[in-house]
Amino acid sequence: MKKIIPCGFHCIKIKNLGVSFGDQLVLDNINLHIHCGQMTAVIGRNGAGKSTLVRAILNEVPHTGEIRFENKMSHQIGNLRIGYVPQSINIDKSTPLSVYDLFQSFTGSLPILLRNKKEYDHVKEALDEFDVGELIDQPVGTLSGGQLQRVLLAMAVHDTPNLLILDEPVSGIDKVGMDAFYEKMKYLKETHDLAIIVVSHDLDYVYKYADNAILIDKTVTAAGSPKQVFETGAFANVFGKGAAGNV
Repeated sequence: MKKIIPCGFHCIKIKNLGVSFGDQLVLDNINLHIHCGQMTAVIGRNGAGKSTLVRAILNEVPHTGEIRFENKMSHQIGNLRIGYVPQSINIDKSTPLSVYDLFQSFTGSLPILLRNKKEYDHVKEALDEFDVGELIDQPVGTLSGGQLQRVLLAMAVHDTPNLLILDEPVSGIDKVGMDAFYEKMKYLKETHDLAIIVVSHDLDYVYKYADNAILIDKTVTAAGSPKQVFETGAFANVFGKGAAGNV
């Protein structure tokens, strides 16, 4: 049996969350309870508010309601560590910034112009976890989409966050890369006991790997296990009546 590394974090409680941009209501009355050691998939049509929910959890957009990060004693956590991988980042193809430089600029304690063997080996080890260690000296602008996403994942989880948020992190990656990604998320969930929220359109992977699914259409229209959610009328209205039978 794999050794569990407790994250020290119990759950996210979201109560009556709402987000508006001017007169446009984007999210309304969102109520969720997300636990440690589980992968929760957020699904829905384009424009349903999935990425806005992520931004609200990250406190990047103003919102009403309450988002609480609580430990097992129901005490709010003040120094929650969050790892985040966005849908994409814009990097100039001509940039001379190496993978090592990018990693250090976000996570390291040393200026990126200063290197020492200990820091270099630490970054290499983190990249090796996602099979991209050999890219450490490669210019970031030359990476493929799949390679860049694996580098970003390594950066997001290098310090074992309490919460890992992934906003469509594998778009444009082939099936081999998708399989590897979800297996890695399963490993992290089981060995580090961390909570994972993943925004995804990949329903077959959600069905296979997620512990919970949340269907969003400005509000929560269905929630439960993937099987339960996929059998709802709300799911059929968004993805079609035959969608559940294809996963």
